[in-house]
Amino acid sequence: MKELIVFEDVVKEYGTKESKQIAVNHVNFTIEEGEFVVVLGQSGAGKSTVLNMLGGMDQPTSGSIRINGAEISRLNDNQMSNYRAENIGFIFQFYNLLPSLTAYENVALTREIVKDVIDPLELLEAVGLKEHRNKFPSQLSGGEQQRVSIARALSKNPKIILGDEPTGALDAETGVAVLELLQKMCKERKKTVIIVTHNAAFAQCADKVIRMRSGKIREITLNESPVPVSEVNW
Repeated sequence: MKELIVFEDVVKEYGTKESKQIAVNHVNFTIEEGEFVVVLGQSGAGKSTVLNMLGGMDQPTSGSIRINGAEISRLNDNQMSNYRAENIGFIFQFYNLLPSLTAYENVALTREIVKDVIDPLELLEAVGLKEHRNKFPSQLSGGEQQRVSIARALSKNPKIILGDEPTGALDAETGVAVLELLQKMCKERKKTVIIVTHNAAFAQCADKVIRMRSGKIREITLNESPVPVSEVNW
C-alpha cells in the first residue's frame, strides 16, 4: 500500500511559557492508504489533538505533518480550507446536524463544498435510512442522527475519514452498525479510516493500532488478521 500520512517529530503545546501544556510530545508514525487505524488512549492522552491536527483544525507547534507528500502544517488559511474540503470527512461524537434540514438535505450539503460527491440517497441507503430521508433530526433517534452524520462525512468522497469516539453516544447495537459501515468503506472503497477511542475492543478490528499515553506514543502494532466488527465481543 502507498504511504499516505506521515507525522514526524510532531509537538503540540498550549498556553504560555509560564503555564505550558504539552498535549502531543514528539510523535512519529505513518499510515498507509486504505488502512483502518485505531488510536487508543485514555482522556488526556493526546489522541484527539493528533486527530485535530490531521484534520487541519489545529496546527503543530513544531514537527512535520505530510499528507500524500504535501506538508499541511505550512498551508495558509485558504489552502487549509481546500485541504479539508477535498480530503477529510470528520465524524464527531455528537452529530452537528442542521435542525432545519432533512436527513437528505444534511447529507446533500456537501455539494456546496466539493464537486465529486457520492449520491446522498446511495449513502442514506447504505446506513439504513433511505426511508427516513425526509425526516428532520428531531424526528430521528440518536443512532439515526449519527448515521446521517456519517453519510454526510462520506458524501464528499474523502480520502481520509476521521472519527472522534464516533460510537461514544450510541447504544451497542447501533455502534456496531456504524463501525461495520466504516470498515466496509475502508475495504470496499479504499478509504483511510482513523478512529480515536478509549475502547480497547476497537483494536481487534484495526489494521494498525497506535497506543498513546501522556502525549506520547507508547506502542504501534500491526494486525495481520483484523476481525470483522460483527465478530468482536463488545
